[in-house]
Amino acid sequence: MAKRSKKYQSSEATQDGAMRIARGTQRPGQTKEQTKLIAQGIQKGIEQYKKQQNAKARDLDKKLKKANQQVTPSDAREIKVQERVIYRQHWLPWVLLVLTWLAVAVYWFAN
Repeated sequence: MAKRSKKYQSSEATQDGAMRIARGTQRPGQTKEQTKLIAQGIQKGIEQYKKQQNAKARDLDKKLKKANQQVTPSDAREIKVQERVIYRQHWLPWVLLVLTWLAVAVYWFAN
């Protein structure tokens, strides 16, 4: 009988989670064997999902490494970029402030 490698052996958490899900969806009159078969199917699905996610993560890591290697030679040239921050204020708050002070002055002189 062939043994599965340690890399793809299911963990206790996966088995417990699959059994919990199988029991949660259990129908009246369903036998324990049927529930176990459903749990095994769920467990295989979880394992397959984890394998796919690991493969995606590996591919992403490879792409990131390639991108970092391509960026590194351009850093040798060291292009200096000077940043200038220009603050531009809108005119509306200043107009409202002036109008408010004028209204206060008119009210004060009227009384």
